[in-house]
Amino acid sequence: MRTTNAMPATREKAQLMSASEIDRTLVRLAHEILEKTEDLDKLAFIGIRRRGVPLAQRLAAKIEALEGRQVPVGILDINLYRDDLSTVANQPIVNATEISFAVTGKDVILMDDVLYTGRTIRAALDALFDHGRPARVQLLVLIDRGHRELPIEARYIGRVVQTSSQEIIEVKLREIDGMEKVLLVEVESN
Repeated sequence: MRTTNAMPATREKAQLMSASEIDRTLVRLAHEILEKTEDLDKLAFIGIRRRGVPLAQRLAAKIEALEGRQVPVGILDINLYRDDLSTVANQPIVNATEISFAVTGKDVILMDDVLYTGRTIRAALDALFDHGRPARVQLLVLIDRGHRELPIEARYIGRVVQTSSQEIIEVKLREIDGMEKVLLVEVESN
């Protein structure tokens, strides 16, 4: 059973990144990954559904263009999102995962659009380890907005944005949203 809460009314405060800024950030992150990865043959990307998936696919394409080698990309679906919390007995619902390679022994970079409380990443780690034991797991996020509730930090960060608890980061990617930008929006009080 899936429960959905109505989205609160929001108003746009600022555009944090344009399409070209997102692309430049991904180019920088691809170079950082290459600099910090000892063995590219062990490297694998896993995107957290939804917006972590196009980030993983784009970064794999950038590394292929730079190094001439393919990085395997998997999709992890935990149905636990920043604004859409679906739980049964306080555990995330895990489904529609597509990982066509063995994760055991891999140097996995888990990817998501926004790092907030850390709960999505904790759930993703639980789901990932159901598929094997990677040699190492690192985290890449486009935006780190702070407000952690768990001791989880990203190794690769596109941008750090300080937010209040009344603000939300909205990442719009063309593969999902038909547009490309990152917005800071504020929850309107009643």
